[in-house]
Amino acid sequence: MWRNPESQPTAPSTSSPKVTANSSGPTGTTAHASWLSPTIRVRGEISGNEDLSVDGKVEGSISAAEHRLTVGHTGQVTGGLAAREIIIYGKVDGNKNIVSESIEIKKDASVIGNVKTRRIMIEDVACFNGSIEIEESGKQVDSKLDKSIARTRSTSA
Repeated sequence: MWRNPESQPTAPSTSSPKVTANSSGPTGTTAHASWLSPTIRVRGEISGNEDLSVDGKVEGSISAAEHRLTVGHTGQVTGGLAAREIIIYGKVDGNKNIVSESIEIKKDASVIGNVKTRRIMIEDVACFNGSIEIEESGKQVDSKLDKSIARTRSTSA
């Protein structure tokens, strides 16, 4: 389902951000990165323990735990997002929770959803429709989507 860029005979298109597959993880081990190409369509929940770049279409939530999640220029996600770091170049829609330590919404990106983060950057010409909850710097944002959604449901009921 996910493709590792190292196993690809050709590099990803220049329209999407470059994925680095050999970055060093916090424990000194080598972290891996995966890529959903523009031709991939996924229905359902995606979770993993590595960096992920999405250039295809995903109908469901994505959780990359303590890693980076990038929605590329051609990426379209309808569902919640959770990762340590989220960078959005494409479209995130569905009025779902977006949970991260750091979120960047890049130029020409479109985001509809409720954001919970410690840091957020929204570039000029980006589109954002939703709410933003900024966590205190002493608290760690829970980047596990299931717990965050359950907590949000219980506080809004």
